[in-house]
Amino acid sequence: MQPRSLGMALLGAAAALGLSGTASAQMELPPGPGRDIVANSCNSCHEVERIRAGYTPEGWRTVMTMMHNFGVRIAPDDLPVVTAYLAQHFPERPRPPAAIISGPVQATIRTWPVSTPGSRPHDPMAARDGSVWWTGQLANTLGRLDPATGQAREYPLNPYTGPHGLVEDRDGNVWFTGNFAALIGRLDPRTGEVTEYRIDNPEVPDPHTLLIARDGIVWFTAQRGNTLGRLDPATGQMRLVTSPTANSRPYGMALDSKGEIWFVEFGVNRIATIDRQTMAIREFMLPDAGARPRRLAIGPDDMIWYTDHARGFLGRLDPRTGEVKEWQSPSGPRSQPYGIVFTQGAVWYSESAAAPNTMVRFDPATERFQTWAIPGGGDIVRNMDVAPNGNPVMAHSLANWVGMVDIRGPQ
Repeated sequence: MQPRSLGMALLGAAAALGLSGTASAQMELPPGPGRDIVANSCNSCHEVERIRAGYTPEGWRTVMTMMHNFGVRIAPDDLPVVTAYLAQHFPERPRPPAAIISGPVQATIRTWPVSTPGSRPHDPMAARDGSVWWTGQLANTLGRLDPATGQAREYPLNPYTGPHGLVEDRDGNVWFTGNFAALIGRLDPRTGEVTEYRIDNPEVPDPHTLLIARDGIVWFTAQRGNTLGRLDPATGQMRLVTSPTANSRPYGMALDSKGEIWFVEFGVNRIATIDRQTMAIREFMLPDAGARPRRLAIGPDDMIWYTDHARGFLGRLDPRTGEVKEWQSPSGPRSQPYGIVFTQGAVWYSESAAAPNTMVRFDPATERFQTWAIPGGGDIVRNMDVAPNGNPVMAHSLANWVGMVDIRGPQ
């Protein structure tokens, strides 16, 4: 594959980071050292107004490293000046305090730093051999960690790939979405060889999450493309289908016990399933128009659990009846629930806006929450997976870590 231009790659990165928009220099920036560099550089791929989102000083250092990794043209000697300017004038906005709730389960959260600073580890994957993988979205790498030894290895991808989701196939190959390069990729960890399958449709630039069905077919979502896709690895044939709802932004995916594919539509208040043969999509509307489901997990009874990122709820959809039940997340409506899994008889998910971020356990039998503060603040667990021993694994995008929740059972 020939890499796309730097400008196209940066635009793709900005969109994936939630920074897309028409470039604008109309924002009046406060005076101070670094102002002119921010004015001239921070609107090269997104509106300069986006810096109002704000971060801690450490967060701004990480963000600037991310941007530098991906080609934003700021001289290395100017990075500390720009970082100090942004930290002073655009500090982190108030976040809801984390609600720490005790309960019957003992758990410890372990974290490991990712090898390359500013990688923005996006999705984690728990491999069958017990290793933890991650996508280094802004380092264009895939990474593998052995939790037993702490040893890590990174596998380079083509420039401006922007790896996002990943999953392991039955042969041990690691599949990933090239979120900035409109491709599905396959890495052979034994050789480091990467095979790429391009999406031949300019309207579908951003493959997002993927999974592998029982028959070996690779399925994926494309958020801006408003599309679901399937790839047959045996033939390389790819088929795409547009979501029936405009701007629905297909996002997280999961398989139920029968091998059926479910996904959330983050742009609207819907959860959907797709027929594996006809690619017909059936949508289930959530009762609140403001609901924005971002990730989902499926229990052994095939109940669909989802995180409502916009409203701060955990929700459950009964696919047999369409009935929906919701619970306010412990840290409140601004807690932004995000990554989620179902394991060891309970729902586990992250609150990505609470200070500090939390790991939340919800027991469906008792409908009770238990929470833990993520060490170091957490800083955005966007997706989760389950290790062979049943422990949740995570990637921490802004903190540049991967992590694992060691569950030890009732006290």
